[in-house]
Amino acid sequence: MNAVVGSHDLLLVTLDTLRYDVADELVRAGRLPNLARALPGGRWERRHSPGSFTYAAHAAILAGFLPTPVAPGPHPRLFAATFPGSETTADGTWVFDAPDLPTGLAAAGYHTICVGGVGFFNKLTPLGSVLPGRFAESHWAPEFGVTSPTSFEEQVACAERAVARAAARGDGPVFLFVNVAALHQPNWFHLPGASPGHGDGPASHAAALEYVDRHIGRLFALVSERRPGFAVVCSDHGTAYGEDGYTGHRIGHEVVWTVPYGEFELEQGGWR
Repeated sequence: MNAVVGSHDLLLVTLDTLRYDVADELVRAGRLPNLARALPGGRWERRHSPGSFTYAAHAAILAGFLPTPVAPGPHPRLFAATFPGSETTADGTWVFDAPDLPTGLAAAGYHTICVGGVGFFNKLTPLGSVLPGRFAESHWAPEFGVTSPTSFEEQVACAERAVARAAARGDGPVFLFVNVAALHQPNWFHLPGASPGHGDGPASHAAALEYVDRHIGRLFALVSERRPGFAVVCSDHGTAYGEDGYTGHRIGHEVVWTVPYGEFELEQGGWR
């Protein structure tokens, strides 16, 4: 990452609540053409989340603790705060002397932008202001949230406007973070033919991911327009739909801890 930071625009997308099994099944079935085009080898990497719900996982991710490969480690990290004795900071790790990644990147000349999705990014409460408060610029609106059937389209449009303003000001490279709310419950409305009483499940979760895939290429194009881009797309945690009697997350179940992950470079102008 020492050869990337400073020369590339950076994109971090957290597909909130996305399960690995659903994501893997869809990409293998050819139902995620844009993500398959971007992911190395056209496949997700199976990893473990650093937290079982949004706040905990994002506190870790935004400190440089991205989801961990499932094979035994240690696994060198892309980004790491200065921390004596760290066993996952290696020669290729970009090290920042700050409490979190957005602050560290800002010190390196990046304009940092957050486009929030779920409630922990809504800035309506002190708790909902903690994570977005780490960015120079943050955005949230009800139409970005979990109850909006068009949430991701609205988020992408907001990101496009924010990056365009940064370019017009002549800002340096951009670190764009988008927390995608579409996968989170409720997601029944993404399933064709579903009604309000239908309820959520793996099928509607999958339909929500297909909806995200139809628009995510706009983000890849956005961060590779002015310079090369580097992207991390992952889930923060999964969720249960009745497995072993569990529903939801903030629990230590396999479907919650196991998440899809992808990291890749984007050639300048390659997503036009």
